[in-house]
Amino acid sequence: MTPREQVEKEIAEIVNRETRAWDTKDVNLLITVFHPDMVWPCPPSSDAHDPVEWVFVMGRFDAQRWKSIWQDLFDTHSLVHNQRSIRKIEVSEQGDGAFAVVDVDTLWRDRDGKDFHWKGRACKVYSRVGTEWKMTMHTGLLEY
Repeated sequence: MTPREQVEKEIAEIVNRETRAWDTKDVNLLITVFHPDMVWPCPPSSDAHDPVEWVFVMGRFDAQRWKSIWQDLFDTHSLVHNQRSIRKIEVSEQGDGAFAVVDVDTLWRDRDGKDFHWKGRACKVYSRVGTEWKMTMHTGLLEY
């Protein structure tokens, strides 16, 4: 396996670990993918391609705050489905940065039957931190 193929395999693992965390509603597993400097800008809708419209959902990573937010979602919603597909993995020439393009179709339903649908394409950006990969940024979901 070439060094590039090894990095692609490691990036696929972290994307799949994040998916498992959503599937199992495991907030502790989910938190393992984020870099301490992670920020999460998000388009207000899946057709808001112009970043001038985007907002911050949660600001800079804070493990306790983010755990609380995600645990609240897990406690108040059922996961109807979570379909994710890696479309591309790109690795920096130096092998220390990468991004994954992931198509997401995740449907949550609250206790009153109201749907909360995440659908679109994300660009998940990663940096090597020691021997691990951590997500530094996620663009939010856009339809193309």
